[in-house]
Amino acid sequence: MTEQDHPSRVLAAFAASLRFEDIPAPVLRRTEDLFLDWFGSTLAGKGSRPVEAIAGFARAMGPTAGPSEVLISRTRTTPMFAAMVNAAASHVAEQDDVHNGSVFHPAAVVFPPVLAVAQAIGASGRDLLVASVAGYEVGIRVGEFLGRSHYRIFHTTATAGTVAAAAAVGRLLGLDAVRMLHAFGSAGTQAAGLWEFLRDAADSKQLHTAKAAADGLAAAYLAREGFTGARRILEGAQGMGAGLSRDADPTRLTDRLGTRWALAETSFKFHASCRHTHPAADALQQVMRRNGLQSTDLVQVTTFVHQGAIDVLGPVVEPQTVHQSKFSMGTVLGLIAVFDRAGLAEFDAHFLDARVVEIRRKVRMQLDSEVDAAYPQRWIGKVEVRTHDGRCLHGRVDEPKGDPGNTLQRNEIETKARQLGAYAQGASAAEMEAAIARVWTLVDWPHVSALLP
Repeated sequence: MTEQDHPSRVLAAFAASLRFEDIPAPVLRRTEDLFLDWFGSTLAGKGSRPVEAIAGFARAMGPTAGPSEVLISRTRTTPMFAAMVNAAASHVAEQDDVHNGSVFHPAAVVFPPVLAVAQAIGASGRDLLVASVAGYEVGIRVGEFLGRSHYRIFHTTATAGTVAAAAAVGRLLGLDAVRMLHAFGSAGTQAAGLWEFLRDAADSKQLHTAKAAADGLAAAYLAREGFTGARRILEGAQGMGAGLSRDADPTRLTDRLGTRWALAETSFKFHASCRHTHPAADALQQVMRRNGLQSTDLVQVTTFVHQGAIDVLGPVVEPQTVHQSKFSMGTVLGLIAVFDRAGLAEFDAHFLDARVVEIRRKVRMQLDSEVDAAYPQRWIGKVEVRTHDGRCLHGRVDEPKGDPGNTLQRNEIETKARQLGAYAQGASAAEMEAAIARVWTLVDWPHVSALLP
């Protein structure tokens, strides 16, 4: 790579030049899968207080009519405000996708601005798919570039997500490589999002995705108008890597561009909780089912985890809200032990159930060298369960449910989407069936229109 072909520039040129014909058919089909999964997650955000607060802000600041769809309210507004509200809504139920290696939730920051802008400019389904792939490929690589030290303090979905949104919208707008690089610069200088909110059960996580989607969209539109941004915003001496990481690796930004499709590595979330809890939840479920255990049989549950899980979940000791409880390892395992599920309904009704709290207080996390060495490329689940009758039982899961090697099939994605659509009455059963059928023909849409009537 020459001095002229620095990583930010190479990545921007890739995003700008990506064509439908460049993308393998399995990657396009997976993009459709992820889009439907995101659509359901967004509907599940309806009625959430933080989401409705952001929606209220959008109504107060923006027009009450426009080309772009706000899914939770069936209203229309500008692309920026539609992207903001839909991004907030899609990240509250903790059911949106995740890419393991970057510890990044792409759907919540890529699909909202892509849908909003596609509706505004009359883009086709093919255009939407290409732009989405561009956003995923860029965002995942930026997350991998920023590394583990970044994630300890910063919410990668908020930071890398801003650049991902800029890449996706920039591709829809047809930015050339030069303007795409400027869009990256404007996106990167706005990127922010800190984990401190978890200690207070604050609402910031929804603001993170709302702002990432809206700020990335703004960066792309500004670049179209000739607005310039830092050309080395990622790897520069005072760029994102320098300011937000101690282990930034610029080689990750251009890793096998055009041959390694990082989007296809993205995982679906099976449990309605922080992804760091899923490996242990699957491993405990394995032990409970294999040995016919009840929650009352348990004396202690030790989860062997990576450091990232301790960093994110460790501060949540006594969860005070449903959303905070989704970042409590003890609560998630308590729900698994008592109900064999950690779904939306279980969290809503039982996160403070005395039986769940009892198990929560018996759970401890322990750093494990094998699990930590494999992370973030692999999220291994290991648990040790001690019972009242003196047994010491072990469970292990090498690929949690939803990972690429243990993925959800289309019928499972449809079932999940239906459940999410019904959760907050975001859509009727008939509306969900119609939307599901339409998503599976997304590639043939001449223009991206409303997903809901």
